[in-house]
Amino acid sequence: MTEQEKFMQRAIELSIKSVESGGGPFGAVIVKNGKIIAEASNSVTKDNDPTAHAEINAIRQASKKLGTFDLSGCEIYTSCEPCPMCLGAIYWARLDKIYYANTRHDAAQIGFSDEFIYEEIEKPPHLRKIPTIQLMRDQALKAFKAWEEKEDKIEY
Repeated sequence: MTEQEKFMQRAIELSIKSVESGGGPFGAVIVKNGKIIAEASNSVTKDNDPTAHAEINAIRQASKKLGTFDLSGCEIYTSCEPCPMCLGAIYWARLDKIYYANTRHDAAQIGFSDEFIYEEIEKPPHLRKIPTIQLMRDQALKAFKAWEEKEDKIEY
């Protein structure tokens, strides 16, 4: 078994244990320098948190453990192709590589379809299923201006 297969096997084990304990069938591990630094499963229903996907939970653990929001130098192994939310979080965390087992189409076959989100992202805001209304842009731009002018900001 290769090192990558070993890490993926752990993500798969976490996904199976998650089902056994009442969670969704997803697991993820984050690896740095050949060692697992974070591992998690889906806890959406356990935590009553729609963002508690395995990848998000693992990213939160890894960031806390390493004391940084920048996970460059790390890789993620996930039992399923990341959904749009998780994919976005992976990019924001700057993970170097994504390994996945099941596809998003496999997930859709068991009731976890995120295709509608991909479709919604492509639409202009005014055509999305959830009404999306812009308000008070001029006032909100003040925070962006303050950020732009801030000399000691931490870029991310």
